[in-house]
Amino acid sequence: MCSPVLDGKELDYALECFATNWISSLGEFIPQFERKFAGLCAASHGVACCNGTAALHLALEALGIGAGDEVIIPSFTLIVSANVVCWTGATPVLVDICPDTWCIGPDLIEAKITSRTRAIMAVHMYGHPCEMGPIRDIARRHGLYVIEDAAQAHGATYRGRTVGAIGDVGCFSFYANKIITTGEGGMVVTNDAATAERAALLRNQAFGEERFVHDHVGFNYRMTNIQAAVGYAQCERFDEKVARKRELAAEYYRLLANEDALQLPARGEGCEPVYWMYGVVLKDEFGRTRQEVCKRLEAAGIETRSFFVPMHRQPVFQGEHRRWPDLRGRYPVSERLGERGFYLPSGLSLTPDDQAFVVEQLLECKR
Repeated sequence: MCSPVLDGKELDYALECFATNWISSLGEFIPQFERKFAGLCAASHGVACCNGTAALHLALEALGIGAGDEVIIPSFTLIVSANVVCWTGATPVLVDICPDTWCIGPDLIEAKITSRTRAIMAVHMYGHPCEMGPIRDIARRHGLYVIEDAAQAHGATYRGRTVGAIGDVGCFSFYANKIITTGEGGMVVTNDAATAERAALLRNQAFGEERFVHDHVGFNYRMTNIQAAVGYAQCERFDEKVARKRELAAEYYRLLANEDALQLPARGEGCEPVYWMYGVVLKDEFGRTRQEVCKRLEAAGIETRSFFVPMHRQPVFQGEHRRWPDLRGRYPVSERLGERGFYLPSGLSLTPDDQAFVVEQLLECKR
């Protein structure tokens, strides 16, 4: 689907870690990577951690969100968005998504705000930025934090600003299939020094100035120097990787331009996506189910992956969690995408011939 490309100085920098014996969670590559990546996001501070999930959890904890609070999240997202809210003791509150951009619908958020709401989690779905202007306006009116889940959106922009540092805090993943990878890894970025300081404290078991004396419940969310070395090398080719993602998307758009039976990714106003994955949604007139299409593509040697299952459809959030009013509702746009959407191969190493073959086989599935 989206294999990593390590075509820079990743190996050289990793070997430097071994040569100097700095292989764990100390070493110079960690602060270098934090500064470099935060700068790419136009953020003042970066806090590297072990994965994107940890980054989201640290962001919530650093903002003081906990039991009794509510956090608004999109109904269509990876389950991580809901999980990290639950870990703090807060309750995730679901909002449906925009039918075009597949991101949280700003016009639907305000109806879900209560006296317990503390934050809005804006998930930049598949590398497509949320409409951050309206979301920030809503947050300001109600005194809420904005947390950007930019795990899939390295380099995406909204009205000329790179996502991650538009809200109060942004969170990224560096998993192997991400645009920037460290194998496993994540980062919190922010322009608020106090938030960054608290996130950095909590990621390392909340070790204070006096060793083995702890004033907070912390976590072991550290990143290794080796991972940071790989990430730093990846950042040196950041612009190339982002540009390549957009080139791949442009080719898919060209090849599918006349296909009315598929919904293609759409840009929101002022948004410049990075197309982490190039997704399509089957319309009725395509004539086949997603399962049928993906099975036929697999037989042709083409890997695909279905869109996320909406949160209100997750078995884990039934049972004792069924009392959440949001889980008893319907989210028609999320449901349609969850049933009909899938993404096509989107790796940086794809060639135009590869993409032409994928599209040829996809259209042959049409009834």
